[in-house]
Amino acid sequence: MSELVSSGLELMAFGMGTVFSFLVLLIFATSLMSKIVNKFVPEPVVIPETVIASTQSADPQLLKVLAAAVKEHRARQK
Repeated sequence: MSELVSSGLELMAFGMGTVFSFLVLLIFATSLMSKIVNKFVPEPVVIPETVIASTQSADPQLLKVLAAAVKEHRARQK
């Protein structure tokens, strides 16, 4: 029985080590791809608030609030 438990623990440790190694490798690969994409992809084009307001028939006050919220969000991301 002891040999069977020992083999089971050994197999469990090997399996958990394999999964852990794969996850660590996945984290590094994802980080590397993110850095590469951020390096080669240009920044998105910012549409002026006046263009947004003139092309849509929505409430102007709502558009100003939305534009301010987007501007605040982008400022926090930098």
